[in-house]
Amino acid sequence: MPKIPTFDMKPVEVPQSILDGFKLIPTATVYNACRSFGHPNCVLEGIRPFITEGRFAARARTLRFLPIRPDLSAEMGKGENTPEYIAMGRCGPGDVLVADIMSLERDVVAGDVKLLQLKMNNADGVIIDGAIRDLGVLEDEDYGLAIYAVARSFHGGPVAIPAEENIQIECGGALVRPGDVMVGDGDGVLVVPSWMAEAALEWATEHEEVENYVKEKIRAEGVAPGKYYPPTEEMHEEWARVKKERGL
Repeated sequence: MPKIPTFDMKPVEVPQSILDGFKLIPTATVYNACRSFGHPNCVLEGIRPFITEGRFAARARTLRFLPIRPDLSAEMGKGENTPEYIAMGRCGPGDVLVADIMSLERDVVAGDVKLLQLKMNNADGVIIDGAIRDLGVLEDEDYGLAIYAVARSFHGGPVAIPAEENIQIECGGALVRPGDVMVGDGDGVLVVPSWMAEAALEWATEHEEVENYVKEKIRAEGVAPGKYYPPTEEMHEEWARVKKERGL
């Protein structure tokens, strides 16, 4: 089985090749990789997909909302230099805006007009610990954004205000730091620390290969899955030999 590496836990810039690799692996397998590396608190609980085409993986660019108050609103000001637009401006190809709105189902990050910035930047999507609105417009006008949120709503507040960006945030009960890898599919979304991403992908890829080999053996022999599942150390070794023989 894959060995557990020693990490220095320093943030790294995750390349597109790693992101593309995660798009080949179910989130359940990625979760098992994170758990094996001592990071079980990686699931964004309560956040589900609203728009997604297959599997998703992108670097986190973060935005934090705070309860609205006159003094905070005055400090944030208005216009293109507020934290929400700065955060969206950081998002390009391979990036996703991850927003903490304190799980408020009536507050939203943005609608179709504000999210046009992400579309123009060719960002990958938005993950919201809160609500999404104008979902139909995003679909009809083909924004090309993956959308994960707690709920959908026509409300826009005023309960919370975008106050801080490019900082560590809480989202769905998990810690998300800028540059972490967000991995999602129809089951939901989770966060992989940037410094763990390459090793987690390697672990998950090997585990997925072994599980596919196990399914191959089960079908070929017509046996109950329990004969070979869950895969043992010996099964991992067998797959390594078979993989070599097949020239894979």
